[in-house]
Amino acid sequence: MESLFIPTLVVALAEIGDKTQLLALLLAARYRRPWPIIWGIVVATLANHLAAGAVGSWVARELSEETLSWILAAAFGAMALWTLVPDKLEDDETRRVRRFGPFMATLVAFFLAEMGDKTQVATVMLAAQYPDFLMVILGTTLGMLVANVPVVLAGNFAADRLPLALIRRIAAAAFAALALYAIYQALKLSGMLA
Repeated sequence: MESLFIPTLVVALAEIGDKTQLLALLLAARYRRPWPIIWGIVVATLANHLAAGAVGSWVARELSEETLSWILAAAFGAMALWTLVPDKLEDDETRRVRRFGPFMATLVAFFLAEMGDKTQVATVMLAAQYPDFLMVILGTTLGMLVANVPVVLAGNFAADRLPLALIRRIAAAAFAALALYAIYQALKLSGMLA
């Protein structure tokens, strides 16, 4: 269950205030049809995170557990800092997909917006850390849905009232705690801690 729960939590935290969450809000306001948008998010996230998870699994096979722990610690530390920076959604991304219906617009826009994004990087790290590949992918996809479906369903109402700066700081603190735990694990593996 850890291979499902931790990826769900990590991606849900990383997604708060992310450009794909802003994209979900924009698509919800534009199309006013939540279900095609939600299904577009599901399909795009599964495709993107399957690729990211495959990279993470490959990295896990190629590196020692100690090296992987140090990389994980650095990545979680970087995620903590990255989470503090609010994302902006480029207008070009949204303008190009408006001519499609809500499902295709969401599918294309979400897939492209996730490339190199925090949640894709998190998926690579989590797939490298946990051996149950499918549970990690399901968890990261579920985390994406936990963060984005309420935005799609609530539209502008929820986005205007959420204290995003506070939520970003809490998410950054959670990533910093994960980085410290990964450092502890790396030190233990290296024999520096008993």
